[in-house]
Amino acid sequence: MSNDFHRRLIAEFRANRGALGGMFEGWSLAVLTTTGARTGLPREVLLGYLEIEGNGVVVASANGADRHPGWYHNIRRNPLVTVEVGGETYQAMAAIPQGAAYEKLFAQVIAEAPGYGDYQAKTTREIPVVVVHRIDERVKGMGDWLVEVHQWFRAELRALREQADDLADGRATAIVRPEPDLAQEMRTHCLSFCTALRRHHVGEDSVVFPALAEQFPALAPVIAQLAEQHQVVARLRDSIRELVESFVPGESDPVRLRAELERLAGELEAHFEFEEQAVVTALNATAAAPPTA
Repeated sequence: MSNDFHRRLIAEFRANRGALGGMFEGWSLAVLTTTGARTGLPREVLLGYLEIEGNGVVVASANGADRHPGWYHNIRRNPLVTVEVGGETYQAMAAIPQGAAYEKLFAQVIAEAPGYGDYQAKTTREIPVVVVHRIDERVKGMGDWLVEVHQWFRAELRALREQADDLADGRATAIVRPEPDLAQEMRTHCLSFCTALRRHHVGEDSVVFPALAEQFPALAPVIAQLAEQHQVVARLRDSIRELVESFVPGESDPVRLRAELERLAGELEAHFEFEEQAVVTALNATAAAPPTA
């Protein structure tokens, strides 16, 4: 299909709110806009479009050619895409199922559009199937839930830092407080915070992040970086616990406590921010937030 002919089809598609005549009449089609892997520029392609289990699906068949189409290489580099279908336009994350998930989805594709099976028979290349997960800001997703978890951790850190300020500035000795004393309150906060942080990262590393890296190849390097960061975070968590638990009122230096806590908390905050920038969009597009109790 020539570039000029392809552009005319896209123009007709848009003018007719997702419908084409002639040889394409009655076809379910979509315009997929990706970001060029080499150029960084928008790239538009007209593709067959299916809806399976509530998600849009496109197939990198290239009519049975032995090479993947260019748009597929683009989404491997950057999975954020725009989908135009039936007069509607939406932003999406393009995921690439693997293994058993791929086999199941490709069988569903062939059941709805047998021609894709014919394309597969023409090539030894395994034809990829791509799921375009709509980014819907009206629905709370797993990424939003991750941010909420981080907000809870941030609040716990603030509580620790405020109490360190009270100790360092001498305000604690002027306040009559029932037991437990201020140092004991800090130990209680730290135990809660450190235990929750450990559980949170174990869940990410063992379940959530491997699934994202598998579906979104472009995220694999940053997810590997996050896994390495979680080792550092574990040491930060232990350092915070040790710092707080070893503080002895009247003997330990509260100014040093505050300075060390500020440094450790700052490193944790930087990790939370990096993690949110890296994976929140993909998480929101692919999974709903866990139900609240």
